[in-house]
Amino acid sequence: MKVFFRVLNYANRLPRRMTFFFVYTLLGSIFGAFNILLVMPMLDVLFKQKENVLTIPPMPAFEFSSNYVVDAFNHYFIEVVIVHGSLNSLLFVCALILGCVILANLFRYLERIVATKIRVDLVKNIRMDIFTKVTRLHIGYFNSERKGDLISRFTNDVGEVENAVMNGLKAVLKEPITIIVNFFVLFSISPKLTFFTLMVLPLTGGVLAEIIKRLKKQAKQSQESLGRILNVLDETFSGMRVINAFNARNFVIDRIEKESAFYRVTSKSMAYKNELASPVSEILGVSIISGIIYFGGKMVLSETSDISPAAFMTFLGVFAMIIQPAKNFSNGITSLQRGTASATRIFSIIDQEPLIKSKPDAIELKSFEKSIEFKNVSFAYDAHNVLENINLTIEKGKTLALVGPSGGGKSTLADLVPRFYDPGNGEVLLDGVSLVDYELESLRKQMGVVTQESILFNDTIYNNIAFGMPHVSEEDVIRAAKIANAHDFITQAEDGYQTYIGERGSKLSGGQRQRLSIARAVLKNPPILILDEATSALDSESEKLVQEALFNLMKNRTSIVIAHRLSTIQHADEIVVIQEGRIAERGSHEQLSAKNGIYRKLIDIQKTV
Repeated sequence: MKVFFRVLNYANRLPRRMTFFFVYTLLGSIFGAFNILLVMPMLDVLFKQKENVLTIPPMPAFEFSSNYVVDAFNHYFIEVVIVHGSLNSLLFVCALILGCVILANLFRYLERIVATKIRVDLVKNIRMDIFTKVTRLHIGYFNSERKGDLISRFTNDVGEVENAVMNGLKAVLKEPITIIVNFFVLFSISPKLTFFTLMVLPLTGGVLAEIIKRLKKQAKQSQESLGRILNVLDETFSGMRVINAFNARNFVIDRIEKESAFYRVTSKSMAYKNELASPVSEILGVSIISGIIYFGGKMVLSETSDISPAAFMTFLGVFAMIIQPAKNFSNGITSLQRGTASATRIFSIIDQEPLIKSKPDAIELKSFEKSIEFKNVSFAYDAHNVLENINLTIEKGKTLALVGPSGGGKSTLADLVPRFYDPGNGEVLLDGVSLVDYELESLRKQMGVVTQESILFNDTIYNNIAFGMPHVSEEDVIRAAKIANAHDFITQAEDGYQTYIGERGSKLSGGQRQRLSIARAVLKNPPILILDEATSALDSESEKLVQEALFNLMKNRTSIVIAHRLSTIQHADEIVVIQEGRIAERGSHEQLSAKNGIYRKLIDIQKTV
């Protein structure tokens, strides 16, 4: 229940709406109960009318009980019968019952309107909170989590929570109110018979509780399985080219078959238990009614009975009105357990604390003025050292190239600058101030990143270049495209800058995608530029165009360039060779070429390829 109430807190104006929900539910239940209370005295009065024994009873003193309602009704109804006749009195009763029904259904409608407002606002706010929290998490989180599982939580788990909210509002608030109102009426009719009813009701609750307990565990397993299925689907659709090339179709079919089979088993078991709850509760409910009829009938037949046949019939009628709310209560609790399992998975993401975040008293970085310095920097992934005791200084306007064997720590070193990660030991300084002291967003505003894999979106060329910069002009976008050597191929496209490029830019070549990424970085116009293998995946012709665009981009900027193709970094002010997380060599291209070291060997290897 704690999880359920936490979910409800995502609704807008919750206290006000819950108050209205409570009031509408209470009034709907009261007017619904009036129908039974008013029909039975009416029949009793009409029978007495046949025997000509009607006398107007005195008006009772007001008290908060069903007896007051019945006695007051008797007073006015008998007066109407005597004064206006039986037919007019029947018309009066029919109008009164119709009025109660209209009011009961009006308040039920208003209650559902309020519940709908709570539900739609709640779902929207939960989804936004998940998305907002996920976007704040550090890069390493996405390396360990399956994307399909994250999508499953955003879609299927939120859908389960949505259903649980509607059913939970009924189970936790509406139905208990209805049951309490009706039990209040039952107590006023016969406390002894009501106590007997309360003694046998826990039997129903105990059986259903065991079903619900088993259902919650399987609901969690089912949602986790669905997340794995979505992950396999995402990997399959993204890697279809490789799957076909390696004839791995049967392999991925087997993977999805295994997950689908497990999901089938858990879903089937959940459905069996879910469907079992309703008939079990109905059978137990009928059994209880049978017991009440026997016990109550025995009381009515007793000479010392304090309950009349009419009152007993009224008792059965009111108790019959409890059965459906009780069934709804059990079904709602069942749905609530499934929703709780999904909500727990959702909150496991929402409660994730981002490892990289701004300090409360962080400094806003307005401009980059002097240098970037790595001071005794070390870093490790899962206790495996990637960088050890790195000391580097990059002056403003200079270009630093990082080269060396794969897995040596080059990309990790560059990722420390925009704070995708923080060092395990040491610190990275910008203008003499540690990066952790700067406000994170203002720090990243000073930087542009172009990676080996062009990250593009299923949108227009224009929107991909202007991504994250909504207030730029069309002239600025075109200028950035020209600097990136992209303008010519863009104008030749079907719709020019408004051409859609497909998922991840699938309608473009590798060189075209990379030049759009460069144009995006040009438009941002950052003083610090990080290029991570920006040309390694391109053919010679595309590399030439992209390299020229990179030279244009790097003018008058501080650049960190990671490259395997050494021909692309010969112009760098300093080249640093990283091997096994340490600085093995450093110097200009000429200085390192003259040595018989690692850099020289890399040059010789590339000449022979």
